[in-house]
Amino acid sequence: MATLILVRHGRSTANTSGVLAGRTPGVALDEQGLAQAAALPGRLADLPLAAVVSSPLQRCLETIRPLTDARPGIETHHEDRINECDYGEWSGRKLAELSDEPLMSVVQQHPSAATFPGGESMRAMQARAVDAVRDWNTRVEAEHGEDAVFLMCSHGDIIKSLVADALGMHLDLFQRIHADPCSITAIRYTRLRPFVVRLGDTGDLGSLTPRENGAGGKKDTSGEAVVGGGSGAA
Repeated sequence: MATLILVRHGRSTANTSGVLAGRTPGVALDEQGLAQAAALPGRLADLPLAAVVSSPLQRCLETIRPLTDARPGIETHHEDRINECDYGEWSGRKLAELSDEPLMSVVQQHPSAATFPGGESMRAMQARAVDAVRDWNTRVEAEHGEDAVFLMCSHGDIIKSLVADALGMHLDLFQRIHADPCSITAIRYTRLRPFVVRLGDTGDLGSLTPRENGAGGKKDTSGEAVVGGGSGAA
């Protein structure tokens, strides 16, 4: 089957302000995010992309715009099933504030049991995203052949859940996976199994530098995943 290139959107204003954006409208790329998006056509220059499929949210559409501008003939589609997780009442709130919510420990340790108040469950999030990928795999292969390559631009938790599915991991382990802004993950699907051939590739090793966490300047040793995805290298 086809090869899927998963791109997380570039760094957004919500990422840098420590806010869980969710589906809040008007969340745009910040200056670094725009630079990341501008570099995307060069990073993908060697790939014969058959189609580009994007979450309908602004930060994803801004991420793919330089790529689609550079390849004016490429098929471009919006796909609601790879939209951000519906975090419900958590949307728009500070991550530091959410860390005190009792549900956060469930999100971290047992995400398959987590349902966001007024939003969706993480199981439902993964199921719709996996269904979308399977459907687009079939469509792209039928239209462009079994060696076709296509791109999806989506969000951190969506990408992590798709990687977990491809690796045969239970959703409860998906917080062990990380995807920086504008990172590239590639999954090659075959009749018998998927192969994860790239994971969170940014070409920038700066994101591996130990981080400081909070005003106290202490290194982050909590071991907790950033819900929605982190902000990447400074």
